Parts: sequence; structure tokens; C-alpha cells
Amino acid sequence: MVELALQKNEKGIFQKEISKNQGISIKYLDQIISSLKAAGLIKNAGGKKSGYLLTRKPGEISVYDIYKAFESDLRIIDCLGSNSTCSREYQCAAQGFWTGLNDQIINYLESETLDNLAARQDEINKENVNMFYI
Repeated sequence: MVELALQKNEKGIFQKEISKNQGISIKYLDQIISSLKAAGLIKNAGGKKSGYLLTRKPGEISVYDIYKAFESDLRIIDCLGSNSTCSREYQCAAQGFWTGLNDQIINYLESETLDNLAARQDEINKENVNMFYI
């Protein structure tokens, strides 16, 4: 997603470029792209054999949006899941603690945008270009 956010090309970025730049296989990237497309976060720029583009501005996509493209919800322990039933639910002090921590993690992921990550990556890329190796 950061790779797409850094692109200024209206034609998008091709899968083979993403694969090369990120050091991941095309086959694995197929799975990632499929999930991101299903979540409505990316699209083909112009049909088959075209690059990929974001469906929204990077500042409108949170890290949590990206997370949810791969997982239905975030729960740091099983008993916090929406389908979970626990016989000790109303007698467990720890559950309140874990719920609070879980909420803080979700809030943090929602507060960080793809634009923030792309800006950080852009800075790192600029720093690496200016480095000299001996």
C-alpha cells in the first residue's frame, strides 16, 4: 500500500514492480492484491495488464483499514471476539484490561494513515540515496 501511495503515475504501478521493489513473490502478491481489491482499497488503473491505484487518497486510508482487508477484526485475546462466549465474562477483571488495551491498539491503527507511512518511507528513501558506503 505504501508503494501505491508513493506513486504519482496515473497509470498506477505494475505488480511486477511492486514485487521487485518489496522483495516478495508475484504469487504471494496476488493474494495480497486480491484482499486489497476485495476491501475496496485498490483498483486496476485501466483493465487487464494495467497497474494498480489506490481507490482513495492516502490520507483517507487508515492503517486499520488496511489491517481489516486481511482480518475481520482485531482481538488480542480470543474472548474479545464478537462470536466469543465466555461463562466468566461478567466475573473477569482481566477481560476489562484486555478490552481497554485492544481499544487502544485499534485507536492507534485508526489514527495512522497511509499518507503518514508514505511520507516516512519517502524520507527514508531520500536518506538512503544520499548515503555513501565505504
